Amino acid sequence: MYEDHSTFIQPSDEEVKVWRYMDFTKFVSLIDSRRLYFTRADKFEDPFEGSWPKINVLAREFVPEDIPEEAREKYLETMRSIGEINKHWPRYQAINCWHINDYESAAMWKLYLKSDEGIAIQSTYTKLKKSLIDEEKIFLGKVEYIDYDREHIDDRNIFGPFVHKRKSFAHEQEVRALVSKWPTGEKGIDFTQETIGHGLQIRVDIETLIERIFIAPSAPSWFANLVSAVVNRYGYKFEVVHSKLNDSPVF
Repeated sequence: MYEDHSTFIQPSDEEVKVWRYMDFTKFVSLIDSRRLYFTRADKFEDPFEGSWPKINVLAREFVPEDIPEEAREKYLETMRSIGEINKHWPRYQAINCWHINDYESAAMWKLYLKSDEGIAIQSTYTKLKKSLIDEEKIFLGKVEYIDYDREHIDDRNIFGPFVHKRKSFAHEQEVRALVSKWPTGEKGIDFTQETIGHGLQIRVDIETLIERIFIAPSAPSWFANLVSAVVNRYGYKFEVVHSKLNDSPVF
């Protein structure tokens, strides 16, 4: 179920549209299983996923004045070990990504589809939030894009790096849902455990989630007909829209 968390920033208008671009097989898997796939964070292509900016890392070399002289070296050793610990956290976070935009995106079609036979699920932020009915605790919020060389992340919560990305990815306008599966052992955190694998299947209310289904602008008409037939076969009544981004202009 969705759970509020201060680290996850909500959009100013929660009725804004959100989109998830996918190929046909992933679409069929979604409506058949009634589950969204959450990918383990370290499986994404971005090597910075879950990492901290330089300013945060450099701050670990600063020793607060109230630390006694005899404890300062031990303090520095502890702070320097944080980087190695932080490298483990992406293995225990599973993430599902959406694009926030009032309009379909030509860039997203090109970025996420490997063929003309693509689909975009269009929902709203509110409906996405309400659709998360799995028993797992699910956080949801906007990604903030920052300069990892010059800006910092609030380090009071371990989720900070998972809701920030480099400015080079700002075109994604990402909303992400996140599930944590901490590796808890008898003596605390046990990094030898694997809690997620490649990802997690998270149960959703499909009827609440999907508002419309968009067919890629370059897809042939037979593919649009196929998608409509599959939707009907599964008993859904979603509107299927063939994108008009490739329509000829009127001069």
